[in-house]
Amino acid sequence: MLSSSTLHGTPPSLRTIPSCSAEALYRQHHRWLNHWLRKRVASHADAEELVQETFLRVLYTQSGLQADGLREPRAYLATVANRLVANFYRRQSIEQAYAQALASMPVDVAPSPETQALIKEALLELDHMLDGLGPKAKQAFLLAQFENMPYAEIALRLNVSLRSVKYYIARALTQCCRLAP
Repeated sequence: MLSSSTLHGTPPSLRTIPSCSAEALYRQHHRWLNHWLRKRVASHADAEELVQETFLRVLYTQSGLQADGLREPRAYLATVANRLVANFYRRQSIEQAYAQALASMPVDVAPSPETQALIKEALLELDHMLDGLGPKAKQAFLLAQFENMPYAEIALRLNVSLRSVKYYIARALTQCCRLAP
């Protein structure tokens, strides 16, 4: 194990933690990661929540980390955190779009708060299921499923072939079935 004097004399990007335990990562990089995330999100509370989620992800993969060690722990943490930031903003975007849709509904037809929560959860789960598909595949799937748009019309709207639309929707359906609970 490296002593703290050895670590402090080494540039941060070159520090290696041979045992690479999550605890060591947390102790040595928590403050840095928090500062790094505060530059990317507006709220200190959101930054701290993302720091905690980053280290939780590290805990889930800790067994693989101990065997391999990390040559660049900050780069690893930044990669994990960056993905969480992207998910954070995508989730905010979905929640804002849903809130706008609710606000535009007449009060007498708006769903109950319980139903709203279930719908929001379903939207977030669907977004997670479609994660990894390209934007055209997502859009084709959503147009077909939620607007009942014919494939030929989707092809025109997306400026792609009918065969591409069929492929996009098949990929989206396959991914949803694979990830469904």
